Amino acid sequence: MDLQTTTYLFVGASFALYLGIAFWARAGSTSEFYVAGGGVHPITNGMATAADWMSAASFISMAGLISNMGYGGAVFLMGWTGGYVLLAMLLAPYLRKFGKFTVPQFIGDRFYSKTASTVAVVCLLTASITYIIGQMTGVGVAFSRFLGVSSDVGIYIGMGIVFMYAVFGGMKGITYTQVAQYIVLILAYLVPAFFISLNLTGNFLPQLGLGSDLVGTNVSLLAKLDQVVTELGFSQYTTTAAGSTLNMFFYTVSLMIGTAGLPHVIVRFFTVPKVADARASAGWALVFIALLYTTAPAVGAMAKFNLIGTVNKGAYNAEMSMYAPEASLLNAERPDWMKRWEATGLLKWEDKNGDGRIQYYNDKTKNEAVTAKAEAAGWKGNELTVNADIIVLANPEIALLPNWVIALVAAGGLAAALSTAAGLLLAISSAVSHDLIKNVFNPEISEKGELLAGKISMAGAIVLAGYLGLNPPGFAAGTVALAFGIAASSLFPAIMMGIFSRTMGNKGAIAGMLAGLFVTLFYVFAHKGLFFIKGTDFVDMVGGVNGFFGITPEAFGTVGAIVNFAVAFLVNKVTSPAPKHIQELVESIRIPKGAGAATGH
Repeated sequence: MDLQTTTYLFVGASFALYLGIAFWARAGSTSEFYVAGGGVHPITNGMATAADWMSAASFISMAGLISNMGYGGAVFLMGWTGGYVLLAMLLAPYLRKFGKFTVPQFIGDRFYSKTASTVAVVCLLTASITYIIGQMTGVGVAFSRFLGVSSDVGIYIGMGIVFMYAVFGGMKGITYTQVAQYIVLILAYLVPAFFISLNLTGNFLPQLGLGSDLVGTNVSLLAKLDQVVTELGFSQYTTTAAGSTLNMFFYTVSLMIGTAGLPHVIVRFFTVPKVADARASAGWALVFIALLYTTAPAVGAMAKFNLIGTVNKGAYNAEMSMYAPEASLLNAERPDWMKRWEATGLLKWEDKNGDGRIQYYNDKTKNEAVTAKAEAAGWKGNELTVNADIIVLANPEIALLPNWVIALVAAGGLAAALSTAAGLLLAISSAVSHDLIKNVFNPEISEKGELLAGKISMAGAIVLAGYLGLNPPGFAAGTVALAFGIAASSLFPAIMMGIFSRTMGNKGAIAGMLAGLFVTLFYVFAHKGLFFIKGTDFVDMVGGVNGFFGITPEAFGTVGAIVNFAVAFLVNKVTSPAPKHIQELVESIRIPKGAGAATGH
């Protein structure tokens, strides 16, 4: 059976499964629509949280970024897993004890103010929509390759499918669908990694394969990869940092606290019956997440090695110079997978020196020896452009694995992108229908009207995110990092102060959220364009590219969070503190025993 048919079969079967589950678990009440009726087993919830968590950015884009950035890509591993621990330990049990469905509800009640709740909705919508742009980019990449269409058409198809599946099921449908998606997604990530690790190092566990010697040599995979990439003018794989040490630290912190402030994951903890279950499901989720996150560095490194080995025979053959004429791959002999990806526009080749061979190297290197070798070999510049987002999806094809493995990865990539998009849309829909319309503008709205408003706001969010996904501000994981920065600078400090500061009043919290959000968006838009529209950037106003102490816009959330805390405490000093009953409420939340059941409104 040919690859395309196998792919259609695998993807079709997985979609039939998800839609079947969504139909079986249709939501009947608003409580079921938002939090699955509050009765989900911790292991089930752990799996669903893991699927929600491991978005297109984790599945499709993270290993690609690690493969591009080398050691510097570790900020994603440390930030996203570290943030999860922070969320599970510091925030989840307290929010669960408070018994409110959404972050804006918690902020509105704790800071006794509808204005605070409305500001939280604005912050939440900004972060969630930025996050969905990243997911839509991932959906576009996945659909374009497996349907053989351009990535733009892929995004349109993805929009339609996400809409059907989030709007009809609500949270109950999504919880059980996500368990199925997690299983598809993790198999799709691990099976090719086992195969490739076995092929390259003789060790089937990729975590061990990463540190093992290549088959038939006494050279380790990482040592060989370092040698190959530096020979081609790229920076050393195992030591390259993401900018300065300060930037790397801020980047990691921004991802960590952004994780803890991200609404769609926090809502998960309201779907379990007791507070103890909230901790247990966080523990299980961490186990399920670690399976993917400990494999990603190996996937990134092995994909990089195989990719270079495909276009340059000198990578596999120690006797052959990488600059020898016969080392570069003849374009006419390029493997089928390259032709398939060329159709999507995410892999491009341009014959700059007219020799019909593919030269892949860093033509902007400062290493004069590399430049001299390239010139002596008649190379006129790098000829191959590979989008970082395709690395994981192309990985089994590059390693020439069987068709069923390639088809499985297709199904996994789509599962990853769609599961998070659905969870985020639910956060957006509950923020608009529940926190804005019901709590602020129209308290008398019927339950039916509230559900309808939620579905309309989901549809609006899909259209907006799809439109912005056509011209994204960066690779999927980079765009998602921006969303984490926005959540880190606006929501995280407000939630932390709400739980751990008895005296923090509403004026301080509101001023802090607005200041954090404004500062971060100003810096991000300066680099990426107003509302991510290309050509509207104003980078000179912030002192040039990364003008603030060399900090990249993706890492700026940490600065925003510091501003948020500082402004909140300063304003709180000069305004009245929280009233006595709120201070008593905060005391009672912090004592972990005896939390009541999750309440409605």
